[in-house]
Amino acid sequence: MKIFAIADLHLSFHENIDKPMSIFGAGWEDYEKRLSDYWHELISPEDVVILPGDLSWGLSLEEALPDLEWIHRLPGRKVLLKGNHDLWWSRITYLNTLYEDIHFLQNDCVLLTEEETGGERIAICGSRGWVLPGSDDFTEHDRKIWTRELGRMRNSLNAAMKSSPDRIIAALHYPPAEMARKESDMTELLREYPVSDCVYGHLHGMHAFEKGIKYEQDGIRYYLTSLDYLGGKPKRIWG
Repeated sequence: MKIFAIADLHLSFHENIDKPMSIFGAGWEDYEKRLSDYWHELISPEDVVILPGDLSWGLSLEEALPDLEWIHRLPGRKVLLKGNHDLWWSRITYLNTLYEDIHFLQNDCVLLTEEETGGERIAICGSRGWVLPGSDDFTEHDRKIWTRELGRMRNSLNAAMKSSPDRIIAALHYPPAEMARKESDMTELLREYPVSDCVYGHLHGMHAFEKGIKYEQDGIRYYLTSLDYLGGKPKRIWG
């Protein structure tokens, strides 16, 4: 078994949604096919793929369902997190009744057993995250959301610790820190737990790519996994 990650699929297969990503540059042309081709090349049914947010442009679950069905048909188990554009995301308990191979992650964790991994207990934890404190135009409203997302990450991490994992892979949509400010409340929180890796997305374009931390810090490896940064090729995180 292997664990991969890729964020920001920005799918729009519903007939009511007209959001061609190709307007954002050549890297987005025919990206769904490129992603599908890489996915089938790299990922087997026993593998796990973490998808850290901005998955569908749908405004409602009905509009997002064709995109979720497309993800469902791909090989492997999928762990989905909410992004800032996932306006269809609600009723988490109901979402988790839709597909056996998709887990919508919020305030809980996904535990991979020793039998599945070949020897390690690995937990996948996460939250959406939010705009980092200290960013331009950060408001008190932003602080409330940031604090809530920290709480959701802690809830997820605490859920994992009940099963005594050997390692934790954390996932966020927003970057947990930036190169200009390498520390944040989120990175401090992750250090309290046996987190070995952290994946995130949200950043698009060459200028934005340079903002996110993409190295090992305090024993945690940080990966930017937005689709355009990876060229549509899921990033292998473990295994």
